[in-house]
Amino acid sequence: MNLQAGFSPNDSPESVLFQTAASRLRILRDASASLRSAASWSSLSFTSLHTSSSVRLCSPHLTNDGSAHNQQVFVRPGEPDPVPGGSVHTPKFLVEWSGNGPPDPILGVTEAFKKDTNPKKMNLGVGAYRDDQGKPFVLSCVRKAEALIASKQLDKEYLPIGGLGEFTKACAQLALGADNEVLKTGRSITVQTISGTGSLRIGANFLSRFHTGPKDVYLPKPSWGNHTPIFRDAGMQLKAYRYYDPSTCGFDFNGALEDISKIPEQSVILLHACAHNPTGVDPRQEQWKEIAEVVKKRNLLVFFDMAYQGFAILAKNMGLYGERVGGFSVVCSNTDEAKRVESQLKILIRPIYSNPPMNGARIATTILNTPDLYSLWLEEVHGMANRIIKMREQLVAGLKKEGSSHNWQHVIDQIGMFCFTGLKPEQVERLTKEFSVYMTKDGRISMAGVSSGNVEYLAQAIHAVTK
Repeated sequence: MNLQAGFSPNDSPESVLFQTAASRLRILRDASASLRSAASWSSLSFTSLHTSSSVRLCSPHLTNDGSAHNQQVFVRPGEPDPVPGGSVHTPKFLVEWSGNGPPDPILGVTEAFKKDTNPKKMNLGVGAYRDDQGKPFVLSCVRKAEALIASKQLDKEYLPIGGLGEFTKACAQLALGADNEVLKTGRSITVQTISGTGSLRIGANFLSRFHTGPKDVYLPKPSWGNHTPIFRDAGMQLKAYRYYDPSTCGFDFNGALEDISKIPEQSVILLHACAHNPTGVDPRQEQWKEIAEVVKKRNLLVFFDMAYQGFAILAKNMGLYGERVGGFSVVCSNTDEAKRVESQLKILIRPIYSNPPMNGARIATTILNTPDLYSLWLEEVHGMANRIIKMREQLVAGLKKEGSSHNWQHVIDQIGMFCFTGLKPEQVERLTKEFSVYMTKDGRISMAGVSSGNVEYLAQAIHAVTK
């Protein structure tokens, strides 16, 4: 039943807000017997803890013969029920708004940065690539792909639930390798998703519903901050294995191996395929082989988060942040299982977002499937990665120039967009307050936010809070 609320020009903004929200709610009938006999079955009250505004709605009223009046009206607090034959009841439902939630630990950094008026301020929080002038960077291959797509005058119809077929095929080939046996035998399935976060959530929902082993997901400690709410909100239990060694600012290989060897069989383990976020610390090739052996021995289900292949996922390594394009792949035991998995993934996707966005998938597909654009893309990604490596080297050189006695080699050794500086929370706080340098409290910085124009200032600031 739709409940409609009306308001007058004299209503306060708070009243209008709650009236509008309330008008869109549907109240479920939870007691069929009482619905048949009552003249009016309930009223609903909304109370804001921050205002005196309150909104109460009367539902459509049922007569003794089971028919319902069509009047659906807004009732102000304290006013009688205007529906003929109705009566006012004590509210059965109460929704209390307890205040603003905490800001996102990563995106909240950007919000604070925007409010700062210091001309030297630096935003090292969000992992979006910037050029050496600190500006958003659109790749030439993307512009060329967009022009090519525009020239075809394609329609804007819905994509299938699983996404653009050409994209999912190219995505799987990029992730697994075009000559991979898994692809040749057809025992994998890839669906297009809403970037990396969407991929993770679809995967988490799939595991929550169908994984017959323990509902435990083991994350590296630390891991990307959004991993925890994604899996937790999907109904999975979060646990951890050792990964980062604060004493060396490097990989705790022995600790990781020991912890993984104790994970209960058939549990889920999440591994960052490359450029670990937030630390930038990756296992060496020989260490990966040992980890793989232990994972196989323990019969664990592996969930790879490949957010930074070569440099980043498609939304990132092509600079398609706002296009929200990504893919989720499942490697199965055979083609029949792959078909069953695909059907269930579509069932999961349908009530969440029905089908993925089109434009980013078309851009990525055009780049991946056009040889000239693909070569240009690899060249541009290489240039982006090299700029970040150069900034790492210049930051360490700047710290040495300032006279820092600390060992900053880990800044150079770490890879990818992020650097886990080893800075303590109190040092991060000083950087923000005294130098307007913004980063997450764990000391992670996005090297993409460092440029030749501000790297010296950053070195001075870090040295000042660490000397």
